[in-house]
Amino acid sequence: MKTALSWLAENWPDIVIPLAVFLASLIATFWLRRGAYHRLDRWAKRSRWPGDDIVVQATKTASALWCLLLSAYLALAVFRIPAGWKEPAGKGLGTLLLLSVTLVALNLASRFIQFYGDRLKIPRRPVSTAGQIVRVVILVTAALELLHIWGVPTSPILLVMGVAVLAGALAFRDVLPSVFAGFQLSASGHIKAGDYIKLETGEEGYVTEMDWRHTRIRAMDESAITIPNSRLLQSTVINYGRPLKKASEPFRFYARAHLKELTGLKASNLRQMVEILKDSPDSVVYYHTHHFLEEHHYLTPEPANDFALWASDALGDEVLGERLASVDVFDLPSLGAIRERLVNIMEEHLSRQPNGREAPEGREFHFMKSVSVILPTPYVAHDLREFVEALRKLSLGSLYYHIFESRLRLGRGLNDFSTWLEERLEEKELADKIARLDPYTYTLEGLRSSLIQLIEKRIK
Repeated sequence: MKTALSWLAENWPDIVIPLAVFLASLIATFWLRRGAYHRLDRWAKRSRWPGDDIVVQATKTASALWCLLLSAYLALAVFRIPAGWKEPAGKGLGTLLLLSVTLVALNLASRFIQFYGDRLKIPRRPVSTAGQIVRVVILVTAALELLHIWGVPTSPILLVMGVAVLAGALAFRDVLPSVFAGFQLSASGHIKAGDYIKLETGEEGYVTEMDWRHTRIRAMDESAITIPNSRLLQSTVINYGRPLKKASEPFRFYARAHLKELTGLKASNLRQMVEILKDSPDSVVYYHTHHFLEEHHYLTPEPANDFALWASDALGDEVLGERLASVDVFDLPSLGAIRERLVNIMEEHLSRQPNGREAPEGREFHFMKSVSVILPTPYVAHDLREFVEALRKLSLGSLYYHIFESRLRLGRGLNDFSTWLEERLEEKELADKIARLDPYTYTLEGLRSSLIQLIEKRIK
């Protein structure tokens, strides 16, 4: 005890001076800290910037520690202790200060990125990625500074890091553009999962998934198309927006191949024609009343049916020919009804002129029938958007099949489109509008345009 008191009596300046420096520094730094936060509060009230709360919350506690560490460092500088103790103690204080500043920087960066992400309505994924990148940069910088404090050379590490970054850039030179493009796409929000998009190169469909490298879309043939984000960003893209109401069952488009087949039956006068026509299958009636629609689809109004043309040309009976040509097949729901109407006109004509005319030799009416081969197409529609885009691509044979053939040969009375729209998509008003279109007054291309206009109007 006596020895310690004598040591203090001899070395009191070595204790008192560092302690005085510590206390003076502590008072000064806390006074400066108080003034700084006071000014910050006043500035925050004027600026109305919500970010000042983030700064205050993140630094207020830590700044007290900084004052304490700085005061301790100044006291250590005047403390008369061996150099072998002072240097590691100073580095220790510097390490603590660096760790504290790093934690505050991480906290501030995370809060500001989240704050501006919410304010700018940036999707969560790019915000999260940006936060991770910033955190890595802060930690790497802090690690380098820590090595510098403890005297570890950082130049070789920086060189290795530079080489690694360059090697990574070369290795992923094809990937990085797509990654950056993916970040831009996510940040802009112009294209999102669920949107229906169409590229200038022809790919189109609903976006099912977006990651950092690729965007995947479901095409109308239900195939999956993977598009690099860099290509998507550089292309002209039409975005039709969010998906529309889905049908309870998708519409599958079919195409039809048409074959002609001779029945071996022929008529040389009207009475023979009536007898044969009464017993003819629907495929015969269908062929002689509709084959011209496909063969001369560019004509409007369409040519008369074969029976009318034969009556006028071969029999020379213009009156009968005009009456047969006036049969409006759009008003008749089935091929059986068309046959009955034609037979009634012929029998009525025969009742007034029992001794009908004979066709010249070689001008007999040869009955033919239509043989259809139905083929699936790659197009499937789950909603109106996919339906109208498929309509633009359909062959005329497919359009003909779903509008004309299904209505008469299958005896539905409605075309396939109207049936699906009403029963599977609950679009009764649109279905009725399409059903009321008289397809016999359009060319097939004109009919396609009218259908597209009706559906586009409904979508908008």
